[in-house]
Amino acid sequence: MTIAADAKELQHDIVRLRHDLHREPEIGLQLPRTQEKVLKALDGLPYEITLGKDTTSVTAVLRGGAVYASAEKPVVLLRADMDGLPVRETTGVDYTSRIDGAMHACGHDLHTSMLAGAATLLAERRDKLAGDVVLMFQPGEEGFDGASYMINEGVLDAAGRRADTAYGMHVFSSLEPHGQFVTKNGVMLSSSDGLVVTVLGAGGHGSAPHSAKDPVTAAAEMVTALQVMITRQFNMFDPVVLTVGVLHAGTKRNVIPETARIEATIRTFSEESRQKMMDVVPKLLQGIAAAHGLEVDVDYQQEYPLTINDEDETTTAEKVIAGMFGESRLTRMATPLSGSEDFSRVLAEVPGTFVGLSAVAPGTDHATSPFNHSPYATFDDGVLTDGAALYAELAVSRIAALAAN
Repeated sequence: MTIAADAKELQHDIVRLRHDLHREPEIGLQLPRTQEKVLKALDGLPYEITLGKDTTSVTAVLRGGAVYASAEKPVVLLRADMDGLPVRETTGVDYTSRIDGAMHACGHDLHTSMLAGAATLLAERRDKLAGDVVLMFQPGEEGFDGASYMINEGVLDAAGRRADTAYGMHVFSSLEPHGQFVTKNGVMLSSSDGLVVTVLGAGGHGSAPHSAKDPVTAAAEMVTALQVMITRQFNMFDPVVLTVGVLHAGTKRNVIPETARIEATIRTFSEESRQKMMDVVPKLLQGIAAAHGLEVDVDYQQEYPLTINDEDETTTAEKVIAGMFGESRLTRMATPLSGSEDFSRVLAEVPGTFVGLSAVAPGTDHATSPFNHSPYATFDDGVLTDGAALYAELAVSRIAALAAN
């Protein structure tokens, strides 16, 4: 039987695990209940398992038993993130989150269950594998940089040598029709940085602003100036996105506060623009503050780098997808997405690719469906076996190609 057919036989188990994970989402780097569920799914399979020291990560290595012709035994890494989000679920599904204020709103429960399903598919083919497979079950993707923790603890070398290639997958609750796989060579996702600005003034009475140093008006000018600066200093064909999500000051309408606070997210699509933003943003804000006789504290926080797919590995993934599911199931993105991923850290070390998969419910309008991170975002179980099969087939086919060289 093919891997896709065998995956269908596992549908009940994969769906059950996904629902169990969805009911008990955990946030951040410490996911003990999630880790327990993953270990249970791997129990009895011939994997060498290592648990994270600083996180609840799970690294599982499958040693292939077939003879290989290459100079070194091939190694392929497959990654799934496991953490949820601080979102109160309002989907109404019968496996809705039981944890108040937490939800698998980005589909990581699907990623984890698909990779667990792939673990079984690969274990069944162990004797025919002329290489090793590393499964990377990662916590803390949602802003906690869990990939860095796992890399620092050796996940890329878990098989005894550096992985030859790495594959990751991410489901969408919108954008594309149900079951559509999405690829893109080169930059697929933007980099992500954070900006925290504190404008330092001097409080006073609202009726006498001349006797105080008002940080509110300066902060308002900063918000507008940041947007204008982007349109005047950056090429429109290499876009920059800066969105202010927090603007806070004051306690009462007739009191001039001591400080005002701005928090923003910054997305760039080239390393050149990213470095330029790090230089020009503090200068702009400091200049505005000085013009108002104020001081400003600018904290520019580097977060996730660009997610850059390797050309050869992307072509490999596209051929596998087309061969398994047909060319009609494959969409090649024309432009990157402005979301960000810490799988970018893996791809910076190992050639590989990141594949999207639409989990929009069949018959649903993908153009208007709530997108990932929404409390209304739903992800269809129907894509689970296809995702598990793709994970497994990518490892099997890539190891075979590497072993033959």
